[in-house]
Amino acid sequence: MATLEGGLLGSDPGALSPAQLEQLRNFKIQTRIANEKYLRTHKEVDLLISGFFREMFLQRPDNIREFAAEYFTDPRLPNKIHRQLIKEKKEA
Repeated sequence: MATLEGGLLGSDPGALSPAQLEQLRNFKIQTRIANEKYLRTHKEVDLLISGFFREMFLQRPDNIREFAAEYFTDPRLPNKIHRQLIKEKKEA
């Protein structure tokens, strides 16, 4: 196994048996399905992420981590998301 930059170890394709690889593949598929179901039932997650990206692209901050911290800790954010959810329900 090769050591990558920063001391990390590279992948070892022979580390898992074929049965383990199949089990891992199925786990990944089920996880993606579960995540998709969760996101479809929680519209607020989509509103949070899309709102963050919209503001980030509009403002183009130099320090994205600081911008993200400020965006997601804004005390007005929950009300903003709540209003957007109500607006979308009325439009549907």
